Amino acid sequence: MAALDLEKVENYLTAHIPGFKGPLRAEKTATGQSNPTFILHAASGTYVLRRKPEGNLLKSAHAVDREFRVISALAATDVPVPKALHLCEDDGVIGSMFYVMSHVAGRNWVDPRTQDLDADARGQVFDSMNETLVRLHAVDVAAVGLSDYGKPGNYFARQVGRWTSQYRASETETIPDMDALIAWLEANMPADDGRVSLVHGDWRIDNLLFDGQGRVNAVLDWELSTLGHPFADLGYQIMQWQMPPGKTGRGLAGVDRASLGIPSDAAYIESYARRAGLSDVPDLTYAIAFSFFRMAAILQGVKKRALDGNASDPQGGLALGAYVPMFAAAALDRVVRG
Repeated sequence: MAALDLEKVENYLTAHIPGFKGPLRAEKTATGQSNPTFILHAASGTYVLRRKPEGNLLKSAHAVDREFRVISALAATDVPVPKALHLCEDDGVIGSMFYVMSHVAGRNWVDPRTQDLDADARGQVFDSMNETLVRLHAVDVAAVGLSDYGKPGNYFARQVGRWTSQYRASETETIPDMDALIAWLEANMPADDGRVSLVHGDWRIDNLLFDGQGRVNAVLDWELSTLGHPFADLGYQIMQWQMPPGKTGRGLAGVDRASLGIPSDAAYIESYARRAGLSDVPDLTYAIAFSFFRMAAILQGVKKRALDGNASDPQGGLALGAYVPMFAAAALDRVVRG
């Protein structure tokens, strides 16, 4: 992944962002496997640049223009997002499309155990995640100009079709559990119940920033956002917690949550249902299985880009790709093998 041409970026942003002023320096974040992300330090302040990777990309992937659109639309809502400043669709500036947004100061954790917090503070963090997710799903998409942000029809049917295609396009070896999982998802597709909301698509703690009181003050990484079923976001978060703990698995498997002040899956789902005004606590079996599948498909794409030389972090990409069989097996263990 080529470094930013700082002179080009500085000249371009000076011309397109009011008040922007160099000199400019940039540091690449350690995260951002999909869309490389840079912190820009300028005389006029601190900014964040998100770009598409270079090279051959899967169709519809790395949609930084969609990210820019959705954070622009959410500016007037109670969902906290950075301020969208400029979208550059000219690949000639840095070699790919990119956008710039404001930099939000806040705390961020990759590991949901949040080991530097005490139990009360940890509980506040998880409660704020839950509350913010409900706020997101309550956004009036028509009022913020996002009525056309997703296709009509059964969300899970669309998504299974899309990610199956993406997976097949980046498949590097046959993984029997992935084939079995795809077959199960197709055979057990739930009927469309008519629920539609804005969904984030990657709802987990490392895509959120928190203020000093443990409240979410910025939701990041909207690449997978669309109009869809709100339970997909909730199921995705529960899915992530089934993974091993640590910076790679980023899960809570085997963790004594009660002693840490972290809610159980059931308690977290019940809190969401209460806040959202649902009459029943939802059954997330399909949503969780789908979330395992989609993450496996995403990681397979990361692995393929690493093998092709287009990954932001090639070694990290290969390491993440090794998790594809684990995600597929975990889904089958939960919904098929018991």
